[in-house]
Amino acid sequence: MKLAGFLLLLSGWMIALTTIVLLPQAGSRAAFLLAGVAVEIVGLVLVFRGHTQPAHHQAREERG
Repeated sequence: MKLAGFLLLLSGWMIALTTIVLLPQAGSRAAFLLAGVAVEIVGLVLVFRGHTQPAHHQAREERG
């Protein structure tokens, strides 16, 4: 999950940067920038879940 999250963070940045370079109109540029930010948020969620999940899983194994 961590790898997927980091790849989504990278792809969100790529979407945002190419949007600024390629799209001249403000409306379509804003829509694609929001899509890039949404991809980055999903990536952050996956990275955070990937970092917290092993500790939670390990504690569950110790109890049961």
